[in-house]
Amino acid sequence: MEKYVYEELTECIISAAIEVHRNLGPGLLESAYEQCLCHELYLRGIKFQRQRSLPLEYKGIKLDCSYRLDILVEGQIVIELKTIEKILPVHQAQLLTYLKLLPAKVGLILNFREARLKDGICRLVL
Repeated sequence: MEKYVYEELTECIISAAIEVHRNLGPGLLESAYEQCLCHELYLRGIKFQRQRSLPLEYKGIKLDCSYRLDILVEGQIVIELKTIEKILPVHQAQLLTYLKLLPAKVGLILNFREARLKDGICRLVL
């Protein structure tokens, strides 16, 4: 059942992102896509947190490193937005680390620089 919920929610997020990309196209700043995607999620009744702080603890001390998740959906799915030429392994490693620190099980990298957004989607599962 849990797998189905993640898949359904991921599908809704990707659909919302495609709608934003279809309307705006590539070439804008990441912050513009973030704001529009959050609005699209709101219109679809999906709960999210924007720029949520990510606490970092090391051997019992809390570090003030100011890491922030772009978007956390339903407290379960981390969305990392990009406007870069290509998603690289370092971006995937960053998302995997966020998933472990949160902890969350599913993450999406959405690269809005692609001509077709579907070419800029990376889904990671722990």
